[in-house]
Amino acid sequence: MPVKVAVLVGSLRKGAFTRSIAGALAELAAPRLDLGIVEIGDLPLYNPDLDTDTPPAAWTRFRGEVAAAKAVLFVTPEYNRSFPAALKNALDVGSRPYGHSVWNGKPGAIVSVSPGGLSAFGANHHLRQPLVFLNVPVMQQPEAYIGHVGDLLDADGKLTNQGTRDFLTGYATAFADWIDRITAKK
Repeated sequence: MPVKVAVLVGSLRKGAFTRSIAGALAELAAPRLDLGIVEIGDLPLYNPDLDTDTPPAAWTRFRGEVAAAKAVLFVTPEYNRSFPAALKNALDVGSRPYGHSVWNGKPGAIVSVSPGGLSAFGANHHLRQPLVFLNVPVMQQPEAYIGHVGDLLDADGKLTNQGTRDFLTGYATAFADWIDRITAKK
């Protein structure tokens, strides 16, 4: 039975490169992993005043979907040398209320995506910082930085580059192995 993985896509843009890469990873990871995107664009900004017995419905949906997954994969672009605010908000929403974090101990991995040559290196490494605090053991190797992503996709957002396809297949296999290693310790 495949392992259920919550995929958080950092870009909210329609036709986002990150969403295309997440889709390619879902295809390449099967049948070991069942990657499903958990939407973050509808999450109200985290505000403790709203975290009552009846929090916003989007928060409840989001927390439930991430909690039901055994692992989490972040696919992020880079905005101003860091990861997007929508992704930070999702981390905050999922970490609350205090003592009920949906992230705690969940194996994770990060793929950063950029149309430029730096491959969203800054976003990848900034995202690792809050994940350490949230107790998400993030896979260290292989690292995944996808640069010049626009050249790797067709007009429909499908991955066309065989070298990138081979790399992502290996990455998905390594992530599945990482999940097995981390969950075996529990």
